Amino acid sequence: MNTIDKIKQLAKTYSSEIVGVRRYLHQHPELSFKEHKTCAYIRQQLIAIGIDTIESVAETGLLATIQGTDKGKTILLRADMDALPIHEENTVEYASRNKGIMHACGHDVHMTSLLLTAKILFELRNEYSGTVKLLFQPGEELMPGGATLVMKEAAYKSIGPIPHLGQHVMPNLPAGKVGFRSGLFMASMDEIYITIIGKGGHAAVPEECIDPILIASHVIVAAQQVVSRMASPKTPSVLSFGRIIGDGANNVIPDKVTIEGTFRTYDEVWRTEAIEKLTKLIKSIAEGMGADCIVDIPRGYPHLKNDVVLTNSMKQGAISYLGEDKVVDLDLWMAAEDFAYYTQKNQACFYLLGVGNIEKGITSGLHTPTFNIDESALETGGGLMAWLALESLA
Repeated sequence: MNTIDKIKQLAKTYSSEIVGVRRYLHQHPELSFKEHKTCAYIRQQLIAIGIDTIESVAETGLLATIQGTDKGKTILLRADMDALPIHEENTVEYASRNKGIMHACGHDVHMTSLLLTAKILFELRNEYSGTVKLLFQPGEELMPGGATLVMKEAAYKSIGPIPHLGQHVMPNLPAGKVGFRSGLFMASMDEIYITIIGKGGHAAVPEECIDPILIASHVIVAAQQVVSRMASPKTPSVLSFGRIIGDGANNVIPDKVTIEGTFRTYDEVWRTEAIEKLTKLIKSIAEGMGADCIVDIPRGYPHLKNDVVLTNSMKQGAISYLGEDKVVDLDLWMAAEDFAYYTQKNQACFYLLGVGNIEKGITSGLHTPTFNIDESALETGGGLMAWLALESLA
């Protein structure tokens, strides 16, 4: 039996067990940098597999090691651990038991898939040369990003620059399929916080007020010039505002309005310029209309760029494992990921794992209260990553 068939057989053998692991993790989500119980559970699972080299990183993360027949090459496989502050609306028996917290971005799938990969690679450890590092990383959803903390740890620094692999669920991609893109893949992400301070009062006497609601509307519309008229059409950019709070009433003009949004792009030089232009534009509008204005744009994750050579190699490996019809080419994705930090220092490949199933009604998007997966994707994800790891080591 060749290696691919061995991996597929092991993935199938453990599939029902691994579904149970995913459901447990889905029932017990924890927010960013608070994954204490999740960390303890993952450690128990790794010990049960037989893995005894497990180091703590970034407080609630783990870095485990599987050693092949000799030291050889080394590869790092990463899964993120944190959930989102979303109240789950699914009625499945394994719905979240932690009120207002949900694995709505599939990190339960990422952890479970990596545990399946670990089971397979540990069982086959006498059949390959090299070292596999398993990183269960906290805090992907919250700045500064768990990746930045992991990269400061001695346990991580000691392994030096090595290939990194990561995967992310994608409901728009059917279960059983995966997608790859070499080069630029995911956008940078900066958070925007604006406070417009005016002068509140009765809505019937606007001349006695400095209306922050009106000013906020001008700011939101005018700010889009940064993308539509200041950015090169050749550079993808997104500016979106997702939250506005003006705590007045139908006849009350409030004293202040707060606005929150995000700016995303693929060019780091333009990113810096855009933030400067955005800040200047917003302040000038607010101040020109008589208000005070505070603009805070903390620097978020950089853009994610997959190594061309490694990604093309991993794509071919996926074709060998799944078949050419199960591997698709991806377009740019304007979402952001702190895995991008690893891509700045290492050869890296971040790819998408299909988890959708239209026939079963599994179509909800990421970060929604009804997000779910076709659990057959766990067998695909865990088995494929095991094969890709061995391909890289070889």
